Amino acid sequence: MNTDSTTPRPKFESPKSSLSRPFKGVISAPFMPMNDDESIDWTSLERYMDWIAAQNPAAIAVNMDAAEAPALSAEERVRVMHVAAGVVAGRVPLICGLIGGSTEGMIAHGRELVSAGAEGFCVFPPLPVFIGAPIPAEMIRRFHADLGEALQRPLIAFQFPRGWGPDYSGDMMQALASIQQVIAIKESSFDANQTINAVQNVKSLDEPIGVLTGSDTFIYEALLMGCDGALIGFAGTAVAELVAMNEAVQNGHAQAGRDIWEQLAPLARYCWRPPIRDFRPRMKEVLRLQGLIKSSAVRRPQLGIGDEEKRLLKALAQSAGLI
Repeated sequence: MNTDSTTPRPKFESPKSSLSRPFKGVISAPFMPMNDDESIDWTSLERYMDWIAAQNPAAIAVNMDAAEAPALSAEERVRVMHVAAGVVAGRVPLICGLIGGSTEGMIAHGRELVSAGAEGFCVFPPLPVFIGAPIPAEMIRRFHADLGEALQRPLIAFQFPRGWGPDYSGDMMQALASIQQVIAIKESSFDANQTINAVQNVKSLDEPIGVLTGSDTFIYEALLMGCDGALIGFAGTAVAELVAMNEAVQNGHAQAGRDIWEQLAPLARYCWRPPIRDFRPRMKEVLRLQGLIKSSAVRRPQLGIGDEEKRLLKALAQSAGLI
């Protein structure tokens, strides 16, 4: 496969025009309903996916970190994609997290997911290869280019929280943007300065990509910084509210957006407070309180949360108007 950056590439035509570049809008990243024995609760998943789709997010991204996708088997991820596609039935685009440790392995898994209904992918950095600095920009470019060329689906690059993975800024952002299939970056650094830098770097590109915040603790503020939307776990619960908030900010109605965020922010900041890994059981408890899933169970080695946290979450969810 020729991946030389100087080789002209034909302009990529997405199979789904709604997954265009630069991508804008709020993408919901649902959580994974589980039974108390840690198996997937397929009945709750169908009901939950239908509820999300009915609120008209710009897309839904299944098998993301919020859904504990790294703890799922490849077979489970494919079945999740198949179930989601059946329930959503074309109402909104379906994106899938793409996880693996090698390019060829991720291509093979991606093809299975395409067959199950994936219309695009949010690409997880392959770990541990992408851990540590510096990482050559060419390695970042070649990895995403190989996936895009093989799968022929729109891609969203995934900026992990600071210190967790590669820093997609500067030359790396330029390298990502050179790939026609890359329509956006999920900017999940949880760092305000890095978010601003990402927005500024993208604005300087000849062919910009979308910048979607993945920093759940300052979603509204990230939109004011210039993000084009969000690919976010918190939109696994307050879907309609976050869609309305984004539309308000993008249309110049910052105060209306702020009014929505001021009601939601205490819950979001609590769920994503340290230890950040506990956002999964915390958010699942909120979804249980909403009647969307039956249990807040998570898959080991993740631990659950105690009764005191559950009481606090109930109060915060009530104040947010979600229950």
